[in-house]
Formats: sequence, structure tokens, C-alpha cells
Amino acid sequence: MISSWRKRRAGKRAGKEQARNANGEMELTIPRDFRCPISLDLMKDPVTLSSGITYDRPNIEKWIEAGNFTCPLTNRVLRSLEPIPNHIIRKKIQDWCVENRSHGIERIPTPRVPVSSMEVSEILSKIDVACKKQDGARCRDLVAKVKSLAKESERNKRCIVSNGIGNVLSEAFAAFSMAAFDENVSVLEEILSALVIMFPLDGEAKGFLGSASAMHCLIWFLSSGDLSRRRNAVLALKELASSKEDQRKILNQLSEMEGAIEALLKLIKSPICSTSTKASLTIIYHMITSYGNEKQVGNKLVNLGIVPLLLEMLVDAERGMCEKALGVLDGIFDTEQGREMACKNALTMPVLVKKILRVSNMATEFSVSILWKLCKNEKKEDGGVLIEALQVGAFQKLLLLLQLGCVEKTKDRVSDLLKMLNPYRSKIECVDPIDHFKGLKRPF
Repeated sequence: MISSWRKRRAGKRAGKEQARNANGEMELTIPRDFRCPISLDLMKDPVTLSSGITYDRPNIEKWIEAGNFTCPLTNRVLRSLEPIPNHIIRKKIQDWCVENRSHGIERIPTPRVPVSSMEVSEILSKIDVACKKQDGARCRDLVAKVKSLAKESERNKRCIVSNGIGNVLSEAFAAFSMAAFDENVSVLEEILSALVIMFPLDGEAKGFLGSASAMHCLIWFLSSGDLSRRRNAVLALKELASSKEDQRKILNQLSEMEGAIEALLKLIKSPICSTSTKASLTIIYHMITSYGNEKQVGNKLVNLGIVPLLLEMLVDAERGMCEKALGVLDGIFDTEQGREMACKNALTMPVLVKKILRVSNMATEFSVSILWKLCKNEKKEDGGVLIEALQVGAFQKLLLLLQLGCVEKTKDRVSDLLKMLNPYRSKIECVDPIDHFKGLKRPF
């Protein structure tokens, strides 16, 4: 079936190419040997399989990656899955392009030969040897070479990752972090910059990166003035904090390290880029929700000013940032100190009510959860935050959310909120619901 489809497609293209143009001249025909048998387009990186048939590299690599171990044209089982560059055909194609440049044909560039598994294994072995010898300069050069190869193409990166680069680099980082730190800053920085390209890491690699010496090194980078170091360090910490393996141990280490929480908060106060800010919020979220000392960490963050900082951020934050900031506030408001700080801030109620049904389902759930925590713990006789919530249209929005539908836990909290708000409705004048719901986004 594939062969007949290919023949029909080839015939159709050949018919078009043989047709005359508006001036009555014959249009240019691409020689059959220069076409990829899969796409029928001009080959830009011709490679030959063990079956002897030449294909364009991207097309045949997709075929092999899809789990096919036969030649598409001959259906023979391939003795080797490593395609060999066909320099003769490539040179002929380039010459043909030059000869026909008057027809608008551009010469195809000479492609870079992708890295092979054997080459990667050889480099990784050399990194391992340099690490054992504590040869920082040699290790740095080898890591830089691997990083350069990974950046050349996605295919190179997949090949490098599949050969276990994560374990080798993580082990090297842990080894050099245990030695004289001042002497190894440059090699540690190079290893870290290469590691963040290779994420996600497996359990063994995270074990090396989560060692005490490696963690101290990451915090040092996170607290340094260099923007690149700080970005790479927070991405590495996010990789560790988000893992299931030894998560509690890593978060406990992180919370007890001097300057760690302050450095994470600094990335939110003075952002480098959205990626690093989101990574910092993710780490903080895990710290206040996923291990046994959440209240202590939450109170420390409140004292450092995280509540007004995140409320201001939420005013015009994009979806991903908004969800993460609300998630952190939801965890922070489990503490009494956090709730007190929220009740004193004029932005709290307007921002939270605005986010309901306007950002995403997750943002809506977090916003309802925060409102529920604040209202449930309100102790003022005059209503306090309950009155504030009604003044910014919370009651109407919650009713609408109940009608549109939401998850069971959120539905229960919405019902509780409506019961808490209802007695105070006669005491205040609500906002005009028509104006307040302009631009409303439904959660489905």
C-alpha cells in the first residue's frame, strides 16, 4: 500500500514538473537519484542504510525512531541502524544545484555529521577519567565539547542523553564540589550549564546532585551575582525538588541551608527571566506543601515579605506565573501569620476574586481555596474580609462558578463561602455584576 501511494505521488509530482510553464519552457525536473524515496523531495543530507538505499537523514531517522527496523523501500531487515553519510550523492546534488541556480535553485549547505553513540561514550569515559584525576581544566573542556554537540541538533541531544550523560555530569559535579571549591568554580559552572540542557535526570543522577556538597555548591551559585549561574542553579534545584525520589530529604536540606530561601525570593523580587522565576516559585511551593516543616518555612517567607510581593505580581501575571503564585499563596495562608498579612493588604480580595474564572481551572481552584481559608478564619465582628469579598463581587462569581461546575472539593468550598457571605449581603452595596463579568472566561 505504501509503495503504491509512493508511486502515485511520484507520478503526480513528475507530471507537474514535466508540464510547461506560462512561457512554454520546460520546467526543471529533479533527477530521480537526488530525491528521497520517503518524501520524494530533494535530499539535503543524503545517508545510506545497510540495504544500500539512500535517504534524506531527517526522514529515515523518523522512520527508525518510530520503531521500524526494515528498509522502507526494500523491506529488508537492517543490519545496522546507523545511517552512513553518502558524500558522493551529496556532492552531485550540490553540483546540480550550482548548475541550475539560474532556475532559482540554491546550493544545499554541507551538513554537519551527527554525533554517534561511540563518540559520545568515548567522551563520557574521558570525563570520568578527568573527574577521578581531579583534572578540572580537562573536564571543563570535555563538558564544553559535549554541550556544543548537544546544541547543534535535537538528534545529537537525544543521542547524548541516551548514553547516560546525566549520571556522568552529576557525579562529576558532586566530585568537584567536594574538593577545593575556589579552584573548581569554572569547571562546576560548566558542568551545571551542560546539565540543565540534559534535563530530566534519572534517580541516580539526582542522587549525586542532591548530595550535601553539591547542594551547598548550588546554593552558592544561586546566591552569587552572576545571572547565568543563578538561573542554572535554580533550574537544577527545581529538578531535585520536583522529583519523587528523596524529595522530603532534599527539601529539608534546602530549608535549613543558610541563604537558600532568601536567594529564591530574590529571583522573584528581581527576576532574571520568567523561567527562573517560575522555577523559584515551584521550589517554594514544594517547600511549603511537601515536607514536615511547612509552617516554619511559611512564617519565614511571610517575614521576608512574600505576601505583598506575590499579590503585586498577580495583578498582571501571565497564566503560568499566575497559577504558581496562587499555589504558593495557598500554602502560605495555611499559617496564621500569612493570613494576617493577607488581611492587611488592600490587594488581596480584588486580586483573588478577579482570578476566579478568568485564568484557568487551576487558578480558580487556588483562588477559591485561599478565599475559603481567609473567610473561615475571620474573627472580626464587623465581617472583615467577608465584607471586602462581597464589595468586589465575590458572591456573584461564586454563584456563577457553582452553576458552571467545578471539582468536588472546590464545589464544597464555594458552598461554604456562600453560606459565610450571605449574612453580610444586606450590609453592603455590591459592584455592578454586568461590568465585573466583562471578559469572563469559562473553565471549559
